[in-house]
Amino acid sequence: MESTRILAIRHGETAWNVDTRIQGHLDIPLNDAGRLQARRLARALAGRDAIDAIYSSDLSRALQTAQAVADATGAPLVATPALRERCFGVFEGRTFAEIRAAWPEEAERWRVRDPDWAPPGGGESLLRFKERITNTACGLAAENIGKHIALFVHGGVLDILYRAATGLGLQDARTWQLGNAAINRLLWAPEGAFSLVGWADTTHLEDASLDESAA
Repeated sequence: MESTRILAIRHGETAWNVDTRIQGHLDIPLNDAGRLQARRLARALAGRDAIDAIYSSDLSRALQTAQAVADATGAPLVATPALRERCFGVFEGRTFAEIRAAWPEEAERWRVRDPDWAPPGGGESLLRFKERITNTACGLAAENIGKHIALFVHGGVLDILYRAATGLGLQDARTWQLGNAAINRLLWAPEGAFSLVGWADTTHLEDASLDESAA
């Protein structure tokens, strides 16, 4: 049976990425570096296999990155709130050091990736987050059997998708990169299984020839 090809791409850089502040559901836009990353990504993808559809988190950092690719490729773009980052409740807007100082016990449960723990103030547990992301990604893939789609998402979302494709558990140590605007490739088979094709391709971000100023 045919599979769905998936590009899974984290948004470009934001000021809060640089400051190591937790963004979660807060709507932080791209910074100048992030906008440059989005332009280079868009130019790279415009010269590759056609993308049939683009689905993006509705948060502006992802949507701005996705829009650059949609403009370059002509693929239709759909804002998809279910692809948002994990909600971190009262942790959002703070660094880990600030969180550890204010909520040491909660910070430790986060650090060890307790699957059932949820950040205070309405945050999501890892288990609920995993369910949301895998259900959404499987649903979008099932709607596009035999096609090539792009998902513009967040670091936490990519972490879940990588684990789903490799069979790693929620508490296994992370050894893979979740770079801004890196290209990650997955396959989704109709029986619902993800598989890994390629991960963390950043060659396009190092190519100045992809800048608009050099075009």
